[in-house]
Amino acid sequence: MHKFPCYICEWDSRARDKHWTQRQWPLRNNLIVGDKNILRNNLVDPKNILLPPLHIKLGLMKQFVKALDKNKNCFQYLCKKFPQLSEAKLKEGIFVGPQIRKLCKDNAFLNSMTTIEKNAWISFKEVINNFFGNIKSENYETIVNSMLENYRILGCNMSIKMHFLYSHLDKFPENLGDVSEEQGERFHQDIKEMERRYQGRWRVTMMADYCWMLQRKTHHVYKRKSTKRSFFSKRQRYSSNTK
Repeated sequence: MHKFPCYICEWDSRARDKHWTQRQWPLRNNLIVGDKNILRNNLVDPKNILLPPLHIKLGLMKQFVKALDKNKNCFQYLCKKFPQLSEAKLKEGIFVGPQIRKLCKDNAFLNSMTTIEKNAWISFKEVINNFFGNIKSENYETIVNSMLENYRILGCNMSIKMHFLYSHLDKFPENLGDVSEEQGERFHQDIKEMERRYQGRWRVTMMADYCWMLQRKTHHVYKRKSTKRSFFSKRQRYSSNTK
């Protein structure tokens, strides 16, 4: 785990005793390669970086599931709801957008929770509807802070995505619907299909197959000039020279 993963401030991901008490961290004055987890020069200006709502939503779902008691009804319901997911993915809370939307409409999932879990889940859905969409509510700061407080009570750890909501809420654009998530959503769906084909076994060839699948989806026509010479081509060239 990187110690300084935030590109805006010097948030210490390992100082867990300060995560839920300290909002303001020293700002990064410059991004020097080799200093505090900076590996390469930036390709774009940090001011032009847009925080992706889809990946933050997936990160919030991940922290919610990881904080659940694995022996209680709520987590057991997830195992029955998604039997195709591996045990490792369920424990780590790795879900995609359609699965989260399906759970948001499932009243049985809500009824399987305790009071603390229910408060965190309801506040999470309010953030999805009132902050991550095309319409941002006027009291979005209250809604986000309420969700973070419920997550803290649930026992969730502060991840980098939750840190953005906790300390850099003003860095999000006014309309998060302007940030296209189609490409990111398609990536998660395609990788899910690849994992189904490989039956949950991770291999290096999975990424190669994914790249070839993207190339086959393009509309470009690639032609290769053959280096082989046939008898017909030689005969045709000989006849044209004799004329």
